Amino acid sequence: MRGCWAVYRRELGGYFATPVASVFIVIFLVLAGVFAFEFGGLFDRGQADLRSFFDFHPWLYLCLIPALSMRLWAEERKGGTIELLLTLPVSIGHVVLAKFCLLYTSPSPRD
Repeated sequence: MRGCWAVYRRELGGYFATPVASVFIVIFLVLAGVFAFEFGGLFDRGQADLRSFFDFHPWLYLCLIPALSMRLWAEERKGGTIELLLTLPVSIGHVVLAKFCLLYTSPSPRD
C-alpha cells in the first residue's frame, strides 16, 4: 500500500504543477452551475434545497473523470515514465487504485 500512496502523491503534485487542474476545476464549476440553475430550475422551484445541484453530479463525473484518467495514462506514455512506473515494485492494481483515488479525493455528498 506504500507504493500506492507514493504514486498518489506524485500524481497529485503533477496535477498542480500545470494549469490542467485549474482548467478542470473551472469547467466543473461552470457546468455544475449551469446544470443546477438552468436545467435543474433551482430558483424556479421556490425551495431552499440543493437537490437539483446534486442530481446532476453523477453526470458531470461521468464526463469529466474519464477525460482526466485518459490524460493520466497518456501523460505517462508521452513522458516516457510508464516504463519506470511499470517496473517499480508496485502492482498494476495499486497504480490504478492510486490514480483512481486521485480523481476522487474530494468527499462526495450523500443523500
